Parts: sequence; structure tokens; C-alpha cells
Amino acid sequence: ELSIGDFVLNGGEVASLSVIEACSRMLPGAMGNAESVINDSFYSVLLDHPHFTRPRVFRDLEVPDVLLGGNHAEVDRWRRRQALRITAKSRPDLLEQILLTDEERRLLEE
Repeated sequence: ELSIGDFVLNGGEVASLSVIEACSRMLPGAMGNAESVINDSFYSVLLDHPHFTRPRVFRDLEVPDVLLGGNHAEVDRWRRRQALRITAKSRPDLLEQILLTDEERRLLEE
């Protein structure tokens, strides 16, 4: 038995396509950039962090300064903190599946 969520569909076609799509992206060569899969939501249990693009300000939403500063360690830390925050807010049950490091617990508390 496999569930793709809590909703009802008219037939099994859309559900089947969803499973095929989710599984096939894990096959070598299926994605243009194999590292894209590693950064997907759920690959590492956590939901994904927010993504930004141009323009720098769009509908009163501004790209955080840390993402523009060029410090890759700080960008990684920001992304991890955001993924933890979003997961805790939307799917706290997922956090029960992983052992958080002391650093991740601190990030979550921020």
C-alpha cells in the first residue's frame, strides 16, 4: 500500500504518474543535474528552504542579505535554519525521524 496524501482522486492515473515521477528522478541520468535531487524536500527528511531569484525585491519580499554576501558557510547555515523552521512549522512529525545535532537544535531555537 502506498499513499500520496490525504485526498480523493477520480482515478488512479494521476496517483500513478506521481509515484513514477517521484521515483524516476532518483535514477542516474534522469535529472540534468544529479545534485538537484539531493536538495529536494524530503530527500534529507526536512522540507526545502526558500528559494530566491531576481529581482532582489518582489512584492515587498526582499532577498535576505546573507544570500547576497558570498559567505557560503553562512548561506548553508541560513538554508539549514530555514529548512528546520519550515519543517517544524508545517511537518513537525518529520523532525521526529532524525537526530538533530546540537547546532541544528540551536538553529531551530533561533
